Amino acid sequence: MNSSAADLMNTGGPANAGAILWSVFAPEARENPYAPLAELRKIAPVLHHEELDTRFLTGFAECQAALAGPAFAVPDRAWMEQERPEWRAHSAADMFYASLLGTNGAAHERLRGPLVRAFGPRRTAALSAAIEKTVDELLDHFADATSDGGTADFQELVGYPLPVAVVGELIGVPPADQERFHRLGRDAARLLEPVRSPEDWRLADEAVTALREYFTELLRERRARPAEDLTSGLLAQACEAHGRLAERELVDVLVLVFVAGFETTAGLLGLSVHALLTHPEQAALLRADAALLPGAVEESLRWDGPVLMTERLATRPIEVGGLPVPAGGSVTAVLGAANRDPRRYPEPDAFLVRRPERHVLSFGAGPHYCFGAALARLEGAALLGRLLARFPRLALAGPPVRRASACLRSFDALPLAATG
Repeated sequence: MNSSAADLMNTGGPANAGAILWSVFAPEARENPYAPLAELRKIAPVLHHEELDTRFLTGFAECQAALAGPAFAVPDRAWMEQERPEWRAHSAADMFYASLLGTNGAAHERLRGPLVRAFGPRRTAALSAAIEKTVDELLDHFADATSDGGTADFQELVGYPLPVAVVGELIGVPPADQERFHRLGRDAARLLEPVRSPEDWRLADEAVTALREYFTELLRERRARPAEDLTSGLLAQACEAHGRLAERELVDVLVLVFVAGFETTAGLLGLSVHALLTHPEQAALLRADAALLPGAVEESLRWDGPVLMTERLATRPIEVGGLPVPAGGSVTAVLGAANRDPRRYPEPDAFLVRRPERHVLSFGAGPHYCFGAALARLEGAALLGRLLARFPRLALAGPPVRRASACLRSFDALPLAATG
C-alpha cells in the first residue's frame, strides 16, 4: 500500500474522500451511485470510515475475498447480543439473526442443507412453464393497460407481481393470498437496510409477525395434506435426521424464502428493463438473437444490480487491500462498485449484452451465495425475451421513481409506453 493511500485510510484522509462516500448515500445519487464509487475506488479502494465503523471495499478482488473467504462471517445473533442488545425485543431481528442471513458455520449449514435439498435444480426447472405462463398473463394486463396509447407502471403490473407469483407457486401460497404478501414482503425487507428507523422496525416487526402466523398455518395444512411445493419438501427433509429443523426454524426459512425470493428479483426485473430501454441498440441485439438473453440478465446484474452493498465481520486479524482489519472488524463489500471494477471488466460503465466476462458478485459468493439465484435468472430471461418480442416499440414514458434505500436498488414506479 502506498503512503498516500495509507494516510487516507488510517486518518479518514482528505475531506473529499469522506464527501465522496457520503454522496453515495444522498437521495440524488440513487440514479447513479457508480460515478462517485468509481472516484472512491481511485482514491481508496479500501476506506476505513471511523464514524460508521466499517471499511468500504470497492474493488472486485477485495469484495470477493470478503464474501467468499473463510476469514469473514456475517453479523449473527452473538454480534447482535453484544453490539445491539436493544434489538432483542424486535420479532424482525429475532427472525433475521436466526435465519440463513444471520448465521455462520455449522448453524448456517444446518439451515441451508434442507433448503438446498428441497429447492434443487429439478424444482427450479419445473417452475419454468409456470414462469412463462405467468409472464404471458401479466404482459396481457400490460397490453390492455397501454392499448389506448397510454402509459402504465411496469413495476406495478409486472415487475412485482411476477416474482410474488413465482415464489408463491414455489412455496405453495394460493394466488388469492399473494397480493397482500407484496406489502408484507416490502415491509419485512426493511431489515436489509443498513440503518433502520423506528418506523422501519415497526413495519418490519408487524410484517414478520404476520408472515410467521401465515406460514405456521401453511405448515399445519401441509402436514395434513402434502403437495408438490417447497413447504412439503421442507417438511419431508425435516423428518430426516440430517435435515431436522424445529417448527419455528421451518417457519422462518419460509419467511426468508418468500421475502428474498421476490424483493430482490423484483428489483432485478425493473432494473433490467430500464437498462435495455436506455440502451436501445442492446435491446435490438436481444430481439435479433434470443440466445443472448442469459448474458443480458447477467450484464443487467453487473451494470445495475438490486443489492448495492453488504456487510461482513473479520473472524481473525487480516489484511484487506493493504489495510489491517482486526478480529471482529466490519467490512462493507460494495457489490455495485466491484461489478464495475475496470481491473475486472473492460469498459465497466458500458452496458453490453455480449460482454464475455459474466461472473458477477450481485448474488454474493461463498457460503452465503443466494440460493435463489438460478430462479431469479430464469425469471429475468423469460420476461425480457417475451417483453421485447411482444412490444417492439416499448419505451420509457416518464421519469422512473427510484426506491428510497441505501442498500436495495429497485423502482417504486417505472412508467412505460408500448408505442413509444
